[in-house]
Amino acid sequence: MTETTLPQGPPAALEREATAVSAAAVPVAPAVPVAPVVQEVPVVLSALRLEALAVGGTVGVVGMGARRSRARAESLAARLGPNQPVVVAGVAGALDPRLGPGDVVVAAQIQASDGSVVRELPGADLLAAELVRAGLRVHVGPIASSPTMVRTAEGRRHLARHGALAVDMESASVAGALGSRPMAVVRAISDTEDVGAARGGLRALRSLRTVRAAAEHWGRAVGARSVVLAAPRSFCAGVDRAIEIVERALDRFGPPVYVRRQIVHNAHVVRRLEDLGAVFVAELDEVPDESVVVLAAHGVTPGVRAEATARPTLNVIDATCPLVAKVHHEARRFASQGYRMVLIGHHDHEEVVGTVGEAPDQIRVVQDVDAVAALPFEADERIAFLTQTTLATDETRAVVDALRARYPMVAGPHADDICYATQNRQDAVRALAGQCDLVLVVGSANSSNTARLVEVARRTGCRAELLEDASELRLEWLASARRVGLTAGASAPESLVQQTLDALRLLGPVTVDEHRTTEETVRFSLPQQVR
Repeated sequence: MTETTLPQGPPAALEREATAVSAAAVPVAPAVPVAPVVQEVPVVLSALRLEALAVGGTVGVVGMGARRSRARAESLAARLGPNQPVVVAGVAGALDPRLGPGDVVVAAQIQASDGSVVRELPGADLLAAELVRAGLRVHVGPIASSPTMVRTAEGRRHLARHGALAVDMESASVAGALGSRPMAVVRAISDTEDVGAARGGLRALRSLRTVRAAAEHWGRAVGARSVVLAAPRSFCAGVDRAIEIVERALDRFGPPVYVRRQIVHNAHVVRRLEDLGAVFVAELDEVPDESVVVLAAHGVTPGVRAEATARPTLNVIDATCPLVAKVHHEARRFASQGYRMVLIGHHDHEEVVGTVGEAPDQIRVVQDVDAVAALPFEADERIAFLTQTTLATDETRAVVDALRARYPMVAGPHADDICYATQNRQDAVRALAGQCDLVLVVGSANSSNTARLVEVARRTGCRAELLEDASELRLEWLASARRVGLTAGASAPESLVQQTLDALRLLGPVTVDEHRTTEETVRFSLPQQVR
């Protein structure tokens, strides 16, 4: 015989043990009937006062069991707006053997005891991610609601056959009373087949102490919103070309194809190419003889090219973006004419490292206006400037202005070195940021052009956040953000934008518009080896 499952809250044994916990362990907060609230502020409900005390703040206590909780939830629903978010929080019994006391289950679905679906709960993954960031061990899946306590191991296993992770007694009843209002269910495991409620209940209550903030973030994030897609966004011609080079090399020569450094700065792109047979290395000495090796889009130093040439058995394919190659050409041209050069960019970026390698004794890197004042060049020297292709145009313009103020005769490249794609994506973000509560930029943190998009949006006064993919979308960013701008860096796939849109749709209806500032028709030719 196993311990009684405690779906609706702790039994008398747990009540007695938990009341001995100090106020520091379980903060005491008033658990009172919920008064009418303004829309978007989440209402939190628990079955028992002890659960409510653990959650903290204002919590509506609906009572233990299906009949009582439904009656109180119906009374509450009569005072709530039609779109009022509601979170049910409390303890539950584990059905899945992987769960232990203190683990948290966020319901993606509420099931009846026969396995039928009472309600789907979209957005569970986003709420779960908030709880994981808060330090909890979290599982997402169905929760079963039983009309009676489940007192045997056989009863648990019967419910588990339908995929439920945990069992309670109130969620289905509350869901029936709430109608279509947004709903979330968060349950902390108090007991399993092997651990009774008296032992595991305190761990469950401690976990509930962490639920309040995440629940409020979820409640303020749910609801209808509009999304404005920036266009152009995502891959540029240089990124398309680099990826296609690796794909064609794999088709033509077969795996493995080695790639020095990340072909482009995006983790998803790298993982997909790895799955196809690409092997990414830091340096050429990791590449075996008689192999195919691709040089990444950011360009390399002459020293790396010389190292590759010194190994005649290597089949070297250059995927350097033609616009980066143009900056290298400008560096060589200025160097041959005796210029000292200022390269505006980030010291540790691969593109900058490659450009500096063209004339290391003649180039100094500056990142901002303050660095211009520290340059060691004399006013009468021949000075020229170059720019990293992925910078923000307005920030770069300020540095160029400072250079021209200090060195009035400074020379520049024939055309602005900031690439057309970087410029276009910044213009698109700048055009929509003023209309939005929040701008989301999809891309990897080590992508310079992606980071610059965040900066451009913030300089307009709009909140902007960077996310690698939809899994990094935070509910707290979306609180009261009803008009959201969405874009992606030039190295981020469009599929990640669509996944982010899908994640936003889990929180409520989404209308989508696209704001296009220009059309891009540029396409670069491929190297001879893969044509």
